[in-house]
Amino acid sequence: MKEQSRALGVESVGKLLFRLSAPATVGMVVMGLYNIVDTIFVGRALGGESVQGIGGIAVSFPVIMIAMAVSLAIGLGGSSIISRRLGGDDLEGAERTFGNMVGLSLSLGFLVFIFGSFFIVPILKAFGATPTILPFARDYLQIILYGTPLITFSQAINNVVRSEGNAKVAMYTMLIGAGLNILLDPILIFGLDMGIRGAAAATVISQFATTIFLVHYFLSGKSSLQFHTGFMRPDMEIIKEMVAIGASPFARNSSTSAIVVVVNNILALYGGDVSIAIYGIFNRMLMFSFMPMIGLLQGMQPIIGFNYGAHNFERVRETLRICVLISSVIAVAAFLLLFFFGSNLFSIFTTDATLIKEGTDATKIMVLAIPLLGIQFVSGGMYQALGKARPSFILSTARQVFLLPLVLVLPWFFDTTGVWIAFPVSDLLAVLLAVYMFMKEYRLLEWRASVS
Repeated sequence: MKEQSRALGVESVGKLLFRLSAPATVGMVVMGLYNIVDTIFVGRALGGESVQGIGGIAVSFPVIMIAMAVSLAIGLGGSSIISRRLGGDDLEGAERTFGNMVGLSLSLGFLVFIFGSFFIVPILKAFGATPTILPFARDYLQIILYGTPLITFSQAINNVVRSEGNAKVAMYTMLIGAGLNILLDPILIFGLDMGIRGAAAATVISQFATTIFLVHYFLSGKSSLQFHTGFMRPDMEIIKEMVAIGASPFARNSSTSAIVVVVNNILALYGGDVSIAIYGIFNRMLMFSFMPMIGLLQGMQPIIGFNYGAHNFERVRETLRICVLISSVIAVAAFLLLFFFGSNLFSIFTTDATLIKEGTDATKIMVLAIPLLGIQFVSGGMYQALGKARPSFILSTARQVFLLPLVLVLPWFFDTTGVWIAFPVSDLLAVLLAVYMFMKEYRLLEWRASVS
């Protein structure tokens, strides 16, 4: 076992968490930035058609989220197994899991590409594309789909790098993709006059570069793991465990994708193109605001997984205490940013006065429960790292389960405003459930620590 993996069990938790989370946070922030830059450049490039262009990206977003859901299911499910195998000194089991992750991520990525390409127009119409938004969404998604196998592979396998404690390499992976995407956006969108298709092409090229970097890393011998083609042969026990653990992030992302579809259709009915564009921009801003929290969780999970596998339960508890505190601070900061500077943020994306005004008002409603979300994030990440599939699944889908009926019913009484109100109400309900489940698990860890 290499030193980077061994340190998960002995280094100071605070120092280790910072060392693992800081690179992950930098990488996630840059990734969030390039998603935002795509939308900004498209909004600026299309001028008077910026609402339709941003709307096109918004209705394409659920397809991208499905690809991300697949990669996260494999990546987080597999990396949880790998962390615990390394903690239990089972190198062969970790490498066999790694091989299965490679084969499964590529196979499912190609399936998304084939299905999406054949049914692109019906999918986009079902996802809420209006007649004016559809041409922009089709131009964007046609190119993005070519990159889905690269997306599923690179996002899944980068979790392996993180699971062995090599956070800096995981950060470099994200920086390469994000940096190249940001560099290519203006060249392709403006320089080559490709418009919205240029934004999609920049994303695909950047994912290709990320994939090349990851392949080189694992072939160079710098990893704790070695790649064996024979381990790509499907092992149903590994896949079953991987899917069980990965079902939680898959459910969260796919259900979020489903919610985006429902919300887009409701907004098309009650508000039209402007409301769809508002929701698309808000999603980008919210995701960017939460990237530091996601980076924190990515640093947290290998620590928890390794020490849980090594039966060091008090160290798991210490990690959780620190993470709840930090994530709560991040959540409050995200709320303050979005609530008080919404108008400034919307102005970055577009010059459309209606879009800026209505977007600012909607944002002030949707973010009301965000200060409470820190413990919900940590709770979901905790169960993933512990390999407990059922509670992780429950927490990952709770917000969407609460949100769906609210977003369908409230517009009857409050029109488009009802959609915006549904978000803080569902967030509050999900937080209450997360607090209950977190405290139950935390006490169980205390008991195990006392008897171990």
